[in-house]
Amino acid sequence: MRFQFLPNSSLFVYLKFCSFTKETQSGACKSGEGESYLTELVEINDTMDAMLTWHPGSLLVLWSYSMELSEETVLVDCSRLKSAVWKDFDRVKRGDACVAVCKHCKKKLSGSSTSGTSHLRNHLIRCRRRTNLDVSQMLASKGKRKEGSLTPVNFTYDHDQTKTDTPNHIKYEQTPLKEGLVSLTSGNFENKRSRFDLARMIILHGYPLSMVEHVGFKIFVRKLQPLFELVTLDGVVADCKEIYLKEKQKVCEMLDDLPGKISLSVDTWAAKGDAKYLCLTAHSVDETWALRKKVLSFIYVDPFQTEDAVSEALMARLMEWDIDRKLFSMTCDSCPIHDNIVGKLREHLLQNRFLLCNGQLFEVRCAANIIKIMVEDCLEALNLTICKIRESVRYIKSSQSIHEKFNEIVQEVGVDTEKSLCLDNPVYWNSTYIMLDIALEYREAFSRLQEQDFAYTMCPSDDEWSQASTITSFLKLFVEVSTVFAGSKIPTANIYFPEVCDIHLQLIDWCQSRDELISSLSLKMKSRFDDYWKKCSLVLAVAAILDPRFKMKLVEYYYPQIYGGEAPDCVDIVSNCMRALYNGHDVYSTLASNSQVGGSDGGNDTRDRLTGFDRFLHETSQSQNVKSDLDKYLEEPLFPRNVDFNILNWWKVHTPRYPVLSMMARNILGIPMSKVSLDSAFDTGDRVLDQYRSSLSADTLQALICTQDWIRNGLEDSKSSSSSSTLAICYDAN
Repeated sequence: MRFQFLPNSSLFVYLKFCSFTKETQSGACKSGEGESYLTELVEINDTMDAMLTWHPGSLLVLWSYSMELSEETVLVDCSRLKSAVWKDFDRVKRGDACVAVCKHCKKKLSGSSTSGTSHLRNHLIRCRRRTNLDVSQMLASKGKRKEGSLTPVNFTYDHDQTKTDTPNHIKYEQTPLKEGLVSLTSGNFENKRSRFDLARMIILHGYPLSMVEHVGFKIFVRKLQPLFELVTLDGVVADCKEIYLKEKQKVCEMLDDLPGKISLSVDTWAAKGDAKYLCLTAHSVDETWALRKKVLSFIYVDPFQTEDAVSEALMARLMEWDIDRKLFSMTCDSCPIHDNIVGKLREHLLQNRFLLCNGQLFEVRCAANIIKIMVEDCLEALNLTICKIRESVRYIKSSQSIHEKFNEIVQEVGVDTEKSLCLDNPVYWNSTYIMLDIALEYREAFSRLQEQDFAYTMCPSDDEWSQASTITSFLKLFVEVSTVFAGSKIPTANIYFPEVCDIHLQLIDWCQSRDELISSLSLKMKSRFDDYWKKCSLVLAVAAILDPRFKMKLVEYYYPQIYGGEAPDCVDIVSNCMRALYNGHDVYSTLASNSQVGGSDGGNDTRDRLTGFDRFLHETSQSQNVKSDLDKYLEEPLFPRNVDFNILNWWKVHTPRYPVLSMMARNILGIPMSKVSLDSAFDTGDRVLDQYRSSLSADTLQALICTQDWIRNGLEDSKSSSSSSTLAICYDAN
């Protein structure tokens, strides 16, 4: 016989067991002595973590020996026994040996005084008929619980097998437990709760659902918690969807409780084949004046689906979330398909009179996206020169001798820079800008190297260097503006107007270039930018006016530079839009306050008899030229500019002074003028789902992506408390 055992197992038992087997076969072993050896072996079996491999004849002798006990039994009084384990066992005496009989499943185990009680405790842990019972006191006396036990489920023995044959194996598996609460030393274990914790872990970290069927995962879980019932792939999918529905209800309640309007952003994701998905994200400013963002839907779009069908699908999702009445704006990328879809949604919402200011501010284009489009134009126009510079840098780095020779030339021409040449990563356009910017400083050294090294043939010409210098200055501006857009800790809508105006002025200047390549490129970029400016200039200007550091002054500063003689008329357009939007919020706030007053009266009659008086007061106040919130705000001096200014905190403090204007500021400042984060602001490619997520069904994918966003937002909101992030992962299974 051979087997593996833990360090705390006794080799003495193995040797005695072999001796016992030989003595039993020869008839020289006493009954009581053999029973104690059997008990010690069972105890080791219950505590060790290994597969036992037996030689023929050894186990069979012991097994048959234990079964051939005398049928005459005597019940022994257990009241004098100190161990709490005897509350669940009857001690029966059979001849000279004592047997412990489980009161729950009637299983017979050794009950002799030399056997101890650890094997009895191990049996109670896995006893199928004993659930929801407190065994913590019984286990506490033993300290740390030993590793999970294994139960023999299959044993075969071939009587014709010889000792030289391969030994048979006894298979062990964990006994499955019924759902319910099982009390352990460390507290209560609930299988259902742990199953949902597993599902939330998979959602939170984006692990593949199939991990629950991986062999390594199953082994790890069994070692960690033998009481946990492993779940199947279908089971974990069902758990994820159930979590999604519960979290969705919480998000619905949060959206319903928002004090202001909701702005949406739409992102396009590509999947395998021609499949695409639309990701809807809600943006708002909550009651504490903090920006909130929640992914609402991840919608599958069939490549053959018409624009009308897509707009209807989006409208159905808005009604499903019951936010069609609260919608303020929708931000998407600059492309004809999105223009048509958003335009149809705008028409539908206008028919129901859900949009303020006649929907003038509803259609918003992503600022980072228009910059990305113009960057692509720059890289395309300079493609040949970029390739030459990239190959030049690669040639310098190709060998140590060439690098040393180039350094000597750098010293000769007097290049004054500490920057080192570097290759770009074409996936990130800002790295291409860095490569060009540094290479331009070594321009003379590259030209001198071409004169001395006939193998170096990819040096750009003087005209190409000049064009590269100009376009690199374009890219520098785009890098700086993109960093402001994506790097802001509080990306409210007011930060975009000055940056976009600077781009506008630069484009006007670049179009005056005498270089044909630069001039044509600038006109192409300005044409794209004008489409963006036409749709977004109003909302950009209104957001800037709501910044107490600028108000109307920033518009009055930039518009003469952009429009020249037409600037006063353009400023009036912005001013009129501002007042129309304010009046819409004023009416909305009056209706809302009347609704609250009418609903607060006691009794069955909830009518407010002074509603008409409120309306009269509002109308007479306007006729008497009483200053509005907007007038008072614009007449007061500008707030000093400083680096640490938080516009949301400012409006939170000044809400009592400007009750209507603060409501308007809440809706305007929450508009996502850019939908791109810092880690993807410089990507040249589109958003693409990986192969694993592309293979999931549409409803499963939506459940995973939306719930992951909700859980992560919950964890970020609870970072202030050290224990909150841990508690936020827990799931209430009740």
